[in-house]
This record gives sequence, C-alpha cells and structure tokens, in this order.
Amino acid sequence: MSSELITEKNERVKSFFLSMDRISSALERMFSSRKPTLSGESFYTDEELSEKLKISRRSLQDYRNEGRIPYIKLGGKILYRSSDIEKMLEEGYRDKFR
Repeated sequence: MSSELITEKNERVKSFFLSMDRISSALERMFSSRKPTLSGESFYTDEELSEKLKISRRSLQDYRNEGRIPYIKLGGKILYRSSDIEKMLEEGYRDKFR
C-alpha cells in the first residue's frame, strides 16, 4: 500500500472538485428555470405563453376576448393553466392532408 499523502493539489482531487462544480452549476441552472406548481398544475404568464406559442401578447389578448383560450385572472395578472393549453392544442391538431 502506498503511503502517499493525498492533498488538494493531487490531480484526481482537482478533477473531482472540478466535476462537482460543473454538476452544481448545472443543477442551479436547472432549478432556477423550474416553475412551482399548485396542486400539481403549472401556469404560464402572458410573456411565457406568447414565447412558447410564438405569438404576440396582443394575439393572446384577442384569444381571451374571443373566448378561444381559457385563462385565470388573479388580481391584475393573467395566468394560463398548462393543462388547458395542452388540451386546446390537441383539439386544434389536424392530421396531414395526404
């Protein structure tokens, strides 16, 4: 058995801590973008949904006014339930023509 003293200057130790730093950074990025849920349901804001659907926020307002998209008004904030949006998209899905 070797009697070598392992310190922070050892290449294997440096490599281990470098890997731990990368994993820690990746987890921080992953959890910072995670949205909290309410009873297992997540919600989108106007900005998030318009970005996701690639439409303007004005179009979302028109869809709300026309009753085409379900929403929740909480105070002055508009929220969209993710399950409602998924259902709406599935109902609007059309198979290819040919």
